[in-house]
Amino acid sequence: MAEVSSDTTKAAEQSLRARIADNDIFIDFKRNRLVMFATALLVVILGASLLAPWIAPTDPFDPLSLDIMNSNLPPVWQADGQWPFVLGTDDQGRDMLSAVLYGLRVSIIISALGVFLAAAIGICLGVLAGYFGGFLDAFIMRVADIQLTFPAILIALLIDGLLHGMLPSLSRESSASWVIIISIGLSFWVQYARTIRSSTMVERKKDYVNAARLFGLPPVAIMARHILPNVMGPVLVILTINFGLAIITEATLSYLGVGLPPMQPSLGTLIRIGQEFLFSGEWWIVAFPGIALAALVLTINLLGDWLRDALNPRLR
Repeated sequence: MAEVSSDTTKAAEQSLRARIADNDIFIDFKRNRLVMFATALLVVILGASLLAPWIAPTDPFDPLSLDIMNSNLPPVWQADGQWPFVLGTDDQGRDMLSAVLYGLRVSIIISALGVFLAAAIGICLGVLAGYFGGFLDAFIMRVADIQLTFPAILIALLIDGLLHGMLPSLSRESSASWVIIISIGLSFWVQYARTIRSSTMVERKKDYVNAARLFGLPPVAIMARHILPNVMGPVLVILTINFGLAIITEATLSYLGVGLPPMQPSLGTLIRIGQEFLFSGEWWIVAFPGIALAALVLTINLLGDWLRDALNPRLR
């Protein structure tokens, strides 16, 4: 019996591998070397950032580990560079490699949570608008149209300012991360809502939805069990593209000084701090966070553009 079970498992694994190998999207992925390189680089960046507490040489945001005598050291390949500060140090003696890894970690986590919040809001509102129609649909879509007339970063700045204004001054720094997450979530929900609404309006007229109504299922059950799984296709593409936009938005807020405080900086905060020393010769303080931010957003955008084309049946 054990041998039969083992043979069955092996056959199932071989069948799964064969289906993956014959999948059009997988074949297209293997042929596109630029997307393969971008995906590999993205995996490396995500892995290094999420493992920052274990692989970073120091904790750059622990004041007890800093030594002012190590401040403004250049990268190790320059004349005055010192080990173990491979990418040099800033004006406080923080190791730039560690600061970039921790900054990447903060930017990725905050942006990912903000994008998932935007997706949750947009999907719920889109399904409600598409299923019920009428006044609810008109109201949600008019709010979406009004928000689309303003740039996302302006909406994020407005929401960030309002939330900070409502919070006590003592809790502003501790709640800064959640303020940015909410700002991103309320800035990017519109695209999800409009896309899901259109798909829901098509699905609600199909026979399986009419059959569910005949069985007496309540609207909430119909939307959750039947319609929602069939309208989630475009969400992956929107998530990927909006992830890159959310990282830029978070970095912009932090760069403008309304994001994270200096003691828990993201890449935007590191760039803002580093630009003050750019013309005094310490170029590495701003260059390496900027390169990390550009590489992260570029790889996400390349992957998102490829996913959009690969999942579009009209382009296949």
